[in-house]
Amino acid sequence: MSHLFVSDLHLDAAAPEASDQFIAFLRGEAGAATALYILGDLFESWIGDDDDDPERARVCAALRDYTAGGAPCFVMHGNRDFLLGAGFAARTGCRLLADPVLTTIHGEHALLAHGDLFCTDDVKYQQLRTIVRDPAWQARLLAVPLAGRKLLADEARAGSRAHTSRVQPEIMDASPAAIELAARAFDADVVIHGHTHRPGVHEFGVDGRPCTRIVLGAWYEQGSVLEWSETGRVLRTLPRS
Repeated sequence: MSHLFVSDLHLDAAAPEASDQFIAFLRGEAGAATALYILGDLFESWIGDDDDDPERARVCAALRDYTAGGAPCFVMHGNRDFLLGAGFAARTGCRLLADPVLTTIHGEHALLAHGDLFCTDDVKYQQLRTIVRDPAWQARLLAVPLAGRKLLADEARAGSRAHTSRVQPEIMDASPAAIELAARAFDADVVIHGHTHRPGVHEFGVDGRPCTRIVLGAWYEQGSVLEWSETGRVLRTLPRS
């Protein structure tokens, strides 16, 4: 049986067709998987486990149905949904993962990450990431009433778009040196991540041994999934009807 990996779905009420495709994926192909891994940015935003957005509630209900069927679903925080917490896990039956995390799949050491941690050339982003991942900062944010957090989320998305428009694309990409450092530190055979929206498979070496980096694609125009079975790994696009 196969392990499935997705990331950067960015599900949001503004694009219900992406949610429709993901829910169909859960009810179809993913239902036969050994496990499903969502490596960050499941949602375009998540303002706390009291988030009452109907579209996100629809996705959470589909995840609950999926995990109730017996297949485990592991979810990692992304840069858009770093406030996913115990309430989300209880609501969906998903298990939250640390970022990064090392696991063993079909006898190989696989390092799983959202991917933003590897974008070390984008210094301003890394400074922001350190702030928003701090538990004390998150506690202060979650103490803000829900309506206030919604406004802050809108402002944060606008700020992110402005930052992206000003920064050269290669600076926002994952640094090969950071990938190599992580692979060496974790003794990983495979590194799987998203975030950059540049799907592909890259071979590289660490201290004379071969390693593979697999970058998952975003779900803006179509789906993207990595299927890892006993016979190998295949990174596929999922056409949207």
